[in-house]
Amino acid sequence: MSLSNNKPIETQITNSAFIPELYVIKRIRKETEDTFTIELAAEYGETSFHFKPGQFNMLYVHGCGEVPISISGNPDRPDKLVHTIRMVGAVTRAIRRLKVGDILGVRGPYGSHWPIEKAEGQDIVVVSGGIGLAPLRPVLYHILNNREKYKRISILYGTRMPSDIIFQKELESLRGRFDFDLYVTVDRADKKWMGNVGVVTTLIKNANFDPVNTTAFLCGPEIMMRYTAVAFQQRELDPKNIYVSLERNMKCGVGLCGHCQYTGKIICKDGPVFNYDSVKDLIKKREI
Repeated sequence: MSLSNNKPIETQITNSAFIPELYVIKRIRKETEDTFTIELAAEYGETSFHFKPGQFNMLYVHGCGEVPISISGNPDRPDKLVHTIRMVGAVTRAIRRLKVGDILGVRGPYGSHWPIEKAEGQDIVVVSGGIGLAPLRPVLYHILNNREKYKRISILYGTRMPSDIIFQKELESLRGRFDFDLYVTVDRADKKWMGNVGVVTTLIKNANFDPVNTTAFLCGPEIMMRYTAVAFQQRELDPKNIYVSLERNMKCGVGLCGHCQYTGKIICKDGPVFNYDSVKDLIKKREI
């Protein structure tokens, strides 16, 4: 086939990447004052949305714009598309104003994923801060669905205040299991809080894992992930077994616009999940 014959095909593929599919909001659940979870279903036909833990979608609001949001649902339930969203800008606030039955545009899934299959037979430590628990929620679903494939599981979760804790009912259900270790901490306690107080890195000493046979998944503020990775290395965990999720100024979702370029890496295409060893020098720098 000649080069000229290939051009229309390439153009068609490129253009199709920017055409959102229409989804209907089926459920909206408030998590905190500024965070909510929505459940979507395809407007036409049956929903069958397959993704891998850690991937994200571009959510589009007509007349407002679009925003990258990690998928926070169960990867074994393709009939339900779930996102947990924090209101931080015009588009996320516009999504919050929508009601059950309203329409959202969805592009995706995009990006790399947590290497959960590679971690089979190992101890798993999940560390998250604030809304960072949402991109890790599919990992927990996968582990619950395949519990026999993994050894010890530790979940370390930190928020600013008790009122900022998301997925509270699900966390309580994990707390009641004997095959999960759950530790939650807050930066500032209120009068009702009876748990840990301090940054999430203070919980690492409680985690029970074999450093030579452990994979750690980290998601939250970059400074939190950096100090958490350092703390893990102090416990002799190889940085090659530490994974982080980054998000910096993603716009197109498919690596074309270059807006999220990160000193040679494109976050939306090469990430958002990276091996910590590959970004440990870059994660120290802001707004590259």
